[in-house]
Amino acid sequence: MDGKRTLYGRRRGRPLRAQRQQQVDRWLPRLSIDLADMPADPAALFSRPVRDVWLEVGFGGGEHLFHQALQHPEIGFIGCEPFLNGIGRLIALIDNGAAPPDNIRILTDDARALIAQLPAGSIGRVFVLFPDPWPKRRHHRRRFIAPAQLDALARIMRPGAELRIATDHIDYLRWILFHCLGHRAFRWQVQGPDDWRSRPADWPPTRYEDKARARGAFCAYLRFVRQPENPAEAPENGNKNLVEPAKSA
Repeated sequence: MDGKRTLYGRRRGRPLRAQRQQQVDRWLPRLSIDLADMPADPAALFSRPVRDVWLEVGFGGGEHLFHQALQHPEIGFIGCEPFLNGIGRLIALIDNGAAPPDNIRILTDDARALIAQLPAGSIGRVFVLFPDPWPKRRHHRRRFIAPAQLDALARIMRPGAELRIATDHIDYLRWILFHCLGHRAFRWQVQGPDDWRSRPADWPPTRYEDKARARGAFCAYLRFVRQPENPAEAPENGNKNLVEPAKSA
């Protein structure tokens, strides 16, 4: 990928309240990632040894990232979010927590820039939860889930790593399935409709999901596994019992 990328979406909303700004000023210098000084091994970003590194693309308000970091203290988490107000919400959770997690690092920029720098096979799990669906056809090229980005994710994910994607937009759900099922590096973990209609127990809700459900929207939760490079080492494809999402789902 080249070094010049267009970042779609906002970087700032309403000005942060004084207390929130103080929290950001106190914590962000400790947690932020400088791509110009990125270590060869992303595990070196953390002040103590971690068993694995997981990546969340566009963490929104940070509820999911914060919960996962508390539940998995042995994992190092990298969260990417250019929107300052969302970064402020995550930092408030960290600052107000009884035991602030020390296994979180934040990139305040486009996740694609980080992904381009990460070494091959360095990530054990990727979360892309409720990305902007860019519903207008002329904006579909802005969607994060696309062939080039799936190639980039496949490069940084080790075999057996999991890609978790959630959406509340039925057209984007079809788009995700079309591109992910058509990519040789990813296999959908599904045996029936309950596997993608219900949120797994270890997958906490986000504020965007709550908003979607409040307006009666359908939410889908998809899990894909990174396949080994040698097809002979891959398990049988588990996508036999697929149920196409209905328009009224």
